[in-house]
Amino acid sequence: MAGNSQRRGATRKPGSKKGMTVGSGGQSRRALEGKGPTPKAEDRAWHPAGKRKAAAERRQGASRGTGNRPAGRGGAAAGRARGAGATEVVAGRNSVVEALRAGIPVSTVYVATRLEGDDRTREILRTAADEGYPLLEVTKPELDRMTDGAVHQGVALQVPPYEYRDVEDLLDVAAASDRAPLIVALDGVTDPRNLGAVLRSAGAFGAHGVLVPERRSAGVTASAWKVSAGAAARVPVARATNLVRALERLHEAGCFVVGLDGGGDVTVEDLPYSTDPLVLVVGSEGKGLSRLVREHCDAIASIPIASAVESLNAGVAAGIALYEVARQRSA
Repeated sequence: MAGNSQRRGATRKPGSKKGMTVGSGGQSRRALEGKGPTPKAEDRAWHPAGKRKAAAERRQGASRGTGNRPAGRGGAAAGRARGAGATEVVAGRNSVVEALRAGIPVSTVYVATRLEGDDRTREILRTAADEGYPLLEVTKPELDRMTDGAVHQGVALQVPPYEYRDVEDLLDVAAASDRAPLIVALDGVTDPRNLGAVLRSAGAFGAHGVLVPERRSAGVTASAWKVSAGAAARVPVARATNLVRALERLHEAGCFVVGLDGGGDVTVEDLPYSTDPLVLVVGSEGKGLSRLVREHCDAIASIPIASAVESLNAGVAAGIALYEVARQRSA
């Protein structure tokens, strides 16, 4: 009967599960509260970025046991001051062999389980044993994650962070050598292989150090270590927050600044200030020297090249200029 509230089912029993609902307020209160901000990709365990982060943490935990042990051949000069960078992984048999031969610092050597031996792997294992590098055997999937899917051929190296110096340290190195300071500064050089080539030339021709800016510049990575052929262990690298201010500081210390760029005032054969305290500034292959850096140079020198060649990369240009400085200083 309509309106009969006593009929069976018309009202809830007082002890029912849901209880009585009055109006619509509060029915979806928990749903309206939300779940907070969306977690970052690296904080989600199932996300690829989260898996990479977890793998990096495992690698870091595995390498903590190495302590402050000297980093093998040439490793003593690899880190002495401020500003550590990120660790890197060198993967592939040829790359690992070249890195070990060059004497780059090594935190850990990783080899895959059931690794098929050849001359390269035997050299890797022998060098790791001779130098006392930590040697870890890991699974192939772990190596895949560690190298971000690169072709590792069952071997990889973990390279420790490089510790940079500052401008004052380079001046101290020059003062201890009893020779006029000779510093190479890089402006906008972003390829670490170019930095490695500059380090190699700097070591060959007696430069006291290399100066790079913190932003938009290559750092001392595994690639730079390999190309430098071990020179990164002997030639200190300073990193400046602002390259122009660093050049001003070098000016105050009595150094002349000469930029290398096309269409310069002189050629490198007549390089000015070569026997004086000198800073050679090398720009990028494409853009050359930036405007502010160019304005802070005492002279601009160029390298004569054939018209068919547009420009030289930073490593080649620095090598030619450093050779000329060394020649004039020894004359």
